[in-house]
Amino acid sequence: MVEKLVKKEAKIAVIGLGYVGLPIALAFARKVSVIGFDINSERVEMMKKSIDPSEELSAEDFDGCDIEFTANPEDLRSATFFIVAVPTPIDEYNQPNLRPLLGASRTVGGVLKKGDYVVFESTVYPGCTEDDCVPVLEELSGLKFVEDFKVGYSPERINPGDKEHTITKILKITSGCDEVSSDVIARVYELIVEPGVHRASSIKVAEAAKIIENTQRDLNIALMNELSIIFNRMGINTYEVLEAAGTKWNFLPFRPGLVGGHCIGVDPYYLTFKAEGLGYHAKVINSGRYVNDSMGFYVAKQTVKKILKTGKNITGARVLVMGATFKEDVSDVRNSKVSDMVRELQSFRADVEVVDPHASSDELAHEYGFGLVSKPTGLYDAVIVAVNHKEYLGFDEAYFQSLMDSDGLVVDLKGIFRGRFEKLTYWSL
Repeated sequence: MVEKLVKKEAKIAVIGLGYVGLPIALAFARKVSVIGFDINSERVEMMKKSIDPSEELSAEDFDGCDIEFTANPEDLRSATFFIVAVPTPIDEYNQPNLRPLLGASRTVGGVLKKGDYVVFESTVYPGCTEDDCVPVLEELSGLKFVEDFKVGYSPERINPGDKEHTITKILKITSGCDEVSSDVIARVYELIVEPGVHRASSIKVAEAAKIIENTQRDLNIALMNELSIIFNRMGINTYEVLEAAGTKWNFLPFRPGLVGGHCIGVDPYYLTFKAEGLGYHAKVINSGRYVNDSMGFYVAKQTVKKILKTGKNITGARVLVMGATFKEDVSDVRNSKVSDMVRELQSFRADVEVVDPHASSDELAHEYGFGLVSKPTGLYDAVIVAVNHKEYLGFDEAYFQSLMDSDGLVVDLKGIFRGRFEKLTYWSL
């Protein structure tokens, strides 16, 4: 398999060309022949023009790549090594939504041939690959798992907006359904991953390793958020406390904030779902999720209280929210907890405006029912810096004074302006 791929006698197909799939496809396309498949034909047409719809990659990143972009499943028949990198979201009840993953499995199953390999990268609960995806592949292909085709799991570790920890520079976990597939899959990924791979002993181990990476981060941030609530009642600044505690060599540098996006805010629910199915209620993980899911509402209510303390009426109070994406310097607004904050402020009848140099107003309106203003219109009673985009880092007190009156409030969620304010009221987590 590896030799055929290197000689371009075989092809790799990447199913799902989002912020995970496209970088993987392009990285392999510099070494082997690749078919990049996505069900969204408009996105495919953009990629044919060397445009990344996720705005993570530049046109130069497409240069020198042997890749065919398509939205036609029939074009996948010439591939022998399939990589599935589709989203694994949750529904409105925080339950796993496997529709994209199972849909991709049906697509691959419809073109699967004897001797082919299928590797899943989507984050799932342990057992999902073999218990949920493999039966679909067998049903659609008429082939037998292990005997006729091989399956593996190699979790994605791409961090949106991070230009340093890219697909080729992060140690990769790989796994297979048997010894042969474990070796082949590892060797295929070693073609592009410079630090090499860690060969997990089984698919379930690899699945579990991925899901606890994000669960661990979620819990640590939840602890910081809970501490910020406690310290706020004590009248001390959380970031000053963390700065002092951070002088100890083994103190972990986690910070409070809104936890959204399609990884940390989602993946723990896959693990708790699986645990429930095994008869165990995950107490610590669910508690952490509750704290983090509540932070948008908490920030909004603290903002309302501080506006009321100035003697102003919250009805009609003007609030500017700076930043709407789920993290800094990205355009992705999926599962952004800024929306919770905006809706809570609006429930108090505050007049809320939102700006963001990276987000799409139309996408926000479609997802959450509110759009962006092109620029601040002033005068505001409060300004909330919700996302620390690089465009905001150089702002000083004079800038914020230009947006509000003398008793205005600046809410700085990430503490990036701490120590810079003397006249305006300042509050951070």
